[in-house]
Amino acid sequence: MSRSSSRSAARMGCEEVSGERPSLYDEVTLRIFAELEAGRFPWVQPWGKGQGIGPGLPRNAVTARPYSGVNILILWCAVIESGWSSQGWLTFRQAREAGGCVRKGERGVTVVYADRFTPKGEAERATRDGDETRAVPFLKRFTVFNIAQCDGLSAELGGDPVPLPECEIEPVAKEVIAASGVEFRVGGDKAFYAPGADFVAVPPQAAFFEPVNWHRTAFHELCHATGHAKRLGRDLANSFGSKDYAREELVAEMGSAFLCAALGIVPTVRHADYLGAWLDVLREDNRAIFRAASAASKAADWLLARHREAENARAEERIAA
Repeated sequence: MSRSSSRSAARMGCEEVSGERPSLYDEVTLRIFAELEAGRFPWVQPWGKGQGIGPGLPRNAVTARPYSGVNILILWCAVIESGWSSQGWLTFRQAREAGGCVRKGERGVTVVYADRFTPKGEAERATRDGDETRAVPFLKRFTVFNIAQCDGLSAELGGDPVPLPECEIEPVAKEVIAASGVEFRVGGDKAFYAPGADFVAVPPQAAFFEPVNWHRTAFHELCHATGHAKRLGRDLANSFGSKDYAREELVAEMGSAFLCAALGIVPTVRHADYLGAWLDVLREDNRAIFRAASAASKAADWLLARHREAENARAEERIAA
């Protein structure tokens, strides 16, 4: 760990000096914190200078199931650090079952799985008090390896999704916007989501130096809109400059990146000026990045699900015609 990261660990309450192993929440938060403190954004960096990797969510190379929440950031951070050119991951056992193996000396990446357990005696207490049983949340660890760390795997496991051709970005983005059902207004000189009136406003495309940034901005605001009470129900009544405001911006920032990556569009940073506020949030709460990444995944998934529904409906119409 670098000297700078060690100072960050001390500020965040990690018991590194005493030799006690930090909690899993501390470990993950410290890693994300260190990336942000260095000016790197884990949700856009994998497609940076010379990385040689196309946009896409990290996925299990065997099942093709994409990872979600904070695991996206963990695995993207690993890609940044090691310079791998694949988004495919699998466990040691999966590598063997697929006919390959993890190369000797390779170190895996720890990802997490949220679960709950019921403490001993909790059921009796709930029955006695006439209350509901309270389960305690906890994180499980497991280790995965990038396919670039393996030998003997089928070439089919190594194929990453093809990036969306530039000519298709606008049509797909407009389909996502329309499928969301969110009122979408184009005009003015500011991009924002109005929770009370429940609409998104984005300046005309001509106001952006790069056309793709119009779509990225639209996705950012749509991710805010998923928080409305009639959708995913996040608290959006946050005053500008508050910690809760910064948390919601972090959700929309990552949600937009996750959505872009899932569609094959290169993500970008839309609100880097919130970096200081995000660092403050992570410094004070070692679970903040877990909550934000989880909410961001849910926001992106909500929009993607409606896009798929609209695509399926159009396909059925074509068949019926």
